[in-house]
Amino acid sequence: MKTVMVLLLLAVLGALAGAGVLMLRKGRDKDPRGKHMARALALRVGLSVALFLLIMLAWAMGWVQPGGIPAGR
Repeated sequence: MKTVMVLLLLAVLGALAGAGVLMLRKGRDKDPRGKHMARALALRVGLSVALFLLIMLAWAMGWVQPGGIPAGR
């Protein structure tokens, strides 16, 4: 389960990097890079929501346990 979560997180970062590359790349006048960038950002949002829901499901099913930060020593 943790492997799936890490893979989804990497996919989110990949979509974000792809949108950044599309934003910075110089295009021609009729280049539809804006549509491609919007699609990459929409993909990132969708993957982020899926990751959040997967974490909530895994927590509810007991597949992962919150570790937390130890309070004071």
